[in-house]
Amino acid sequence: MFALTNVTRDYAWGSTTAIAALLGTTPSGGPEAELWMGAHSDSPSIASTPDGGVPLDELIAQHPLETLGQQVHADFGAKLPFLAKLLAAESALSLQVHPTLERAGERFAAEEAAGIPRDAAHRNYKDANHKPEMILALTPFEALCGFRPCAEAAALFRAVAAAIEAHGAQVPELLHQLEMTLNSRMAAPMVVRRAFETLVDGGAATTALVELAAAALAADSTALAAGEGAASNTCAGLPDNGAASLRTVVELAGQYPGDAGVLVSLLLNRVSLRPGEAIYMPAGNIHAYLNGLGLEVMASSDNVLRGGLTAKHMDVPELLDTVNFSPNTVPMVPTRTTDLGQQVWEPPFAEFALQRVELSAGAAPVPLVQNGPLLVLAVQGSVLLDSPRSDMALHRGGCVFIPAVENPVMVHPGAQAGSEPAVIFAVTVAG
Repeated sequence: MFALTNVTRDYAWGSTTAIAALLGTTPSGGPEAELWMGAHSDSPSIASTPDGGVPLDELIAQHPLETLGQQVHADFGAKLPFLAKLLAAESALSLQVHPTLERAGERFAAEEAAGIPRDAAHRNYKDANHKPEMILALTPFEALCGFRPCAEAAALFRAVAAAIEAHGAQVPELLHQLEMTLNSRMAAPMVVRRAFETLVDGGAATTALVELAAAALAADSTALAAGEGAASNTCAGLPDNGAASLRTVVELAGQYPGDAGVLVSLLLNRVSLRPGEAIYMPAGNIHAYLNGLGLEVMASSDNVLRGGLTAKHMDVPELLDTVNFSPNTVPMVPTRTTDLGQQVWEPPFAEFALQRVELSAGAAPVPLVQNGPLLVLAVQGSVLLDSPRSDMALHRGGCVFIPAVENPVMVHPGAQAGSEPAVIFAVTVAG
C-alpha cells in the first residue's frame, strides 16, 4: 500500500474552504477547486515508497502487472484507467463536453502531428483517451446536465420574453427566432442543435439578449424566488425546476456577463442533487457544475471541449461535432448496498466503480470491492486497511493506492475510533 500526496488545482471558480473542511486540513487561503487523486500525467499523485516519493504514473509503469493486475493491464494497458477528484465549486464551471474514445484518439494524433504544444491555449486534446465521468454529491450540489425536452425549453424562453415585456422592453428578434425553432416540428436533435448554434454563433445579438434577459429576470426576482406557483407572467406554465432555471440565468449572468452559455443553460436539464445522489456524463453529454462539493470519478483524461461560461478557448466546429443534441432525462447513477455493507455506485463505464464504507467503533470488518487496483480516501474518522501483504492506518484526509496484488483488502475500525463513525470512499475498476 502506498500513501499518496495529491495535487490541488486552484481554479478561480473553486471554494476556499470546502475541501479543507471535508478533509480536516488547513485552507490555503486561495481557491481549492479540485484535488486530483490518481496517475494522470498532468498532475499525478506522489506515492510514498521506501525510496522516497514517486509519481504514481511512474510507479505503475515500472510495475504494471503488480499494480494493475493481469486483466486490467490487458484491457487498458500499463496505466491506471480511472482518475478521482474532489471538486468544490463556489461558482459555475464552463459548459463542457467530452469526446468518444475513437474521436479522442484521432484528434489527439492529428494535433500531435500538427506540432501543437500540449499546453497551448488553443489545443483541444491533451491525451488520446475519452472522459466518461460521474459526480457524487457530498453536499447539496447544483448542475446542468444534458438537453431537456424542446417543449420545456420553449416554455422557459417564453418566460424570458414575458419578463422582458414586463420590464417595458421590446423582445429582440433573436428571442423570437429561438422560440420558433423550439416549437418547430423538426426532429428534436435538429431543433436543439439549431437553437444551440443560434446562441453560440449569435455574437453581439446574443450578448445583448443575455444582458436584457438577466436584467428583466432580476427585476422579477420576487416571483422567481416564490417559484412556479407565483402569480406572475414570468412563472406561468413553467416546467419542473423552471423557476430555478430562470434564477440560474441571473446568477450565471453575474458570473459570466454577456456569455452565450447563460441562455444555453435554459436548453439543459437543471439538476439539484442531495448528498449521496450521483449523475453520470457519457461522451457527448454537455454539462456544467454550478455549485457544491462532490466526488468526481472519470476515465483518466483531461480532454474538455468548452461550450460557454468561460474565457478559455472554444472550438465551436469541434464542439458541434462532439455534442449529442438528443434531449434526454437526467442520467442518475443508482446506488445499492451489498450484504457486506458496501454502498456502491456503478455507472455504465468500464473504467471505474465507486464505493462507500461506514464503520462504527467495534464494527466487524468490511471487505472492499476490488477489481485490480484500489484508490481509497478517508473523509471521516480513521480505519485500518488490512491485506495479506501489508496494512495501513488511514485517517481523515488520508489517501492510499492499493495495488492489485494486495487482494483482498479488509477495512477495520481505527484503533482510536470515537463516537463518530469512520467513512471512506474507494474507487476500483468496474467488475
